[in-house]
Amino acid sequence: MKNELELIEKAQNGDRKAQAQLVLRYEKKVFNLALRMMRDKEDAEDVMQETFLTALRKLHTFEGRSQFFTWLYRITMNISLQKLRDRNKGNAMVSLSDPDIESIHGQHLSEWPAFNRKLMSSEEFRKLLDNAVKELPAIYRSVFILRDLEGLSTIETQKLLDLTESNVKVRLMRARYYLRQNLQKYFQEGQFNGK
Repeated sequence: MKNELELIEKAQNGDRKAQAQLVLRYEKKVFNLALRMMRDKEDAEDVMQETFLTALRKLHTFEGRSQFFTWLYRITMNISLQKLRDRNKGNAMVSLSDPDIESIHGQHLSEWPAFNRKLMSSEEFRKLLDNAVKELPAIYRSVFILRDLEGLSTIETQKLLDLTESNVKVRLMRARYYLRQNLQKYFQEGQFNGK
């Protein structure tokens, strides 16, 4: 950790080698997050490039109150969400005015169903999940990716996306509901063989 703080300090002081090292250290993580959000390699590369340009331009504002990657995460998410909004201009907006609820149609949705780990780790299931996640509205996708795919806590997600804790929970619940509904048909119709 001390090593990273020294590297950040050098980068903040204009050391080009330190800046390049920070980019190299985090480019894969930033790209993977951008790819999960954008669902397109070229768009993810654009987001990654814009993330690092923004980060280097604003590096002097990083105060070390959070981990450096948390700061990069937030920049990546903001750029991704903005690009998705720009891409989807004219599409219907999703209302978030619903009350903070824990269930939809009487179903408790706080956790994923207990799928067989072997099935979940298969390439076929991952493709199905990726396609279903791609269809999520961006406001739900970002929360789902951070909480369920990246493993961040509700508090970390709240801070990264600048949301209230209840908004994170509601958006995650709605994302899970949508995904559960879309993936359920593959299990019911026997389209997923799990091999």
